[in-house]
Amino acid sequence: MKVYEITIKPVSGFGTPLKGDTIFGHFCWQVFYDDKLLGKTLDELLAKYPKNPFAVFSSAYPKFRIGGKDHYALRTPALPMDEIFKLPEDKRKRIKERKEYKAKGWMILRKGEMIIQKDDKISCFQELSQKLVQEPGQEPESERFLNDQELLKRIKANVPAEIRKLAEKGSAKNFVAPFTQTHNTINRFTGKTGEGRFAPYAVEQHVFYPESELALFVGIDETTINIGQVKKGLELIGTFGFGKDASSGLGKFHVMGEPEAIDLAKMGSSTPNAYYTLSPCVPEPSTFEEMFFNPFIRFGRHGDVLAKSGQPFKNPVIMADEGGVLIPKKGVDISEKLYLGKAVTGISKAQTNAVMQGYALYIPVKVSDKLLNRVIGKVMGSASDNMSDNDVSGEVQGIAPGSAPGNASGSMPGKVSGSAPGKVSGNAPGSVPGKVEE
Repeated sequence: MKVYEITIKPVSGFGTPLKGDTIFGHFCWQVFYDDKLLGKTLDELLAKYPKNPFAVFSSAYPKFRIGGKDHYALRTPALPMDEIFKLPEDKRKRIKERKEYKAKGWMILRKGEMIIQKDDKISCFQELSQKLVQEPGQEPESERFLNDQELLKRIKANVPAEIRKLAEKGSAKNFVAPFTQTHNTINRFTGKTGEGRFAPYAVEQHVFYPESELALFVGIDETTINIGQVKKGLELIGTFGFGKDASSGLGKFHVMGEPEAIDLAKMGSSTPNAYYTLSPCVPEPSTFEEMFFNPFIRFGRHGDVLAKSGQPFKNPVIMADEGGVLIPKKGVDISEKLYLGKAVTGISKAQTNAVMQGYALYIPVKVSDKLLNRVIGKVMGSASDNMSDNDVSGEVQGIAPGSAPGNASGSMPGKVSGSAPGKVSGNAPGSVPGKVEE
């Protein structure tokens, strides 16, 4: 598998977040509509998908330039807050700073830069948070972890002055702003709106800051498809619209330039002991010692003709959201693959061959020895108490997209069996630990 970066520019509001599993669903629909797109039918591609995925999509992330070099705003890792930020001993100051740090939901990385370098003094995320984004011989440009307003400030610096003036008239305060648009249906007998089905209603959408760009990472099996075909599929999605209310003009974007090959490992640690995920995923069982993530429930819905069927909804799937940090068991090495997780099947009662992306591309990272020792101590204590290991399995009972997979809002699995540790203790984005057992 080889990973590429594709840059897209939103040109309308979005009713559905640009998450990896939903993007995969939309791409599958394009293959279903046009067998010539990849030169293979969707059934052929999905037959091997559970063991050998033909494509793995990341979620979309803000992309901008600092000092003439490309930077990405990734989600702050779902780790305990004291693993990322250095908190003061004073209780009052500690409480105040925790509130500030909790809002810092974005981690800034420069393209091609390693998060933690072998010959650097940085050995964990906490030390990374204290290092400013800085080009050699220049003044520091930015902090490593930003809140929404600080991110917007960085984005504005990449936008032409005339665009900024127009955006300021609209009081843009965040990189992604909520917007409520009123719709109505005219009664052709009266020529007016009315009550019931003719009553005006509001639709919420999210609008990106003008002229902003997003980076999408795609891992592909080049023995099955090529990146030109993926680009073409994304261009079709951007033309017809992505997600909710695409038929009403939402979800439009342009694909910018040509895809570029990228080595995600070069953005990570040279001595990793954990994996940082770039999209929602369902981790494979018996692989990870501990997982830190924000739980995300995918409530999927069918598209096309099945959207109007008697069973338009898929079974819900519990996933580990992007920004999760997964610590593998001793002796487990997944670095031979550029992705982790599993395909999710059994997510639809209306379409038994439906499947969803439970895979995620990752960046190899390093957590502190303090956290690692805490995890090891917990496991040893659990073993002495005859407790089961903390494995997260995402087996879903139900059905999934096959011939015509994916849908406007992504897939949705059902019952998740196995132990699912979602330990997230007070991290920057505000994770909450939890564990689902059989």
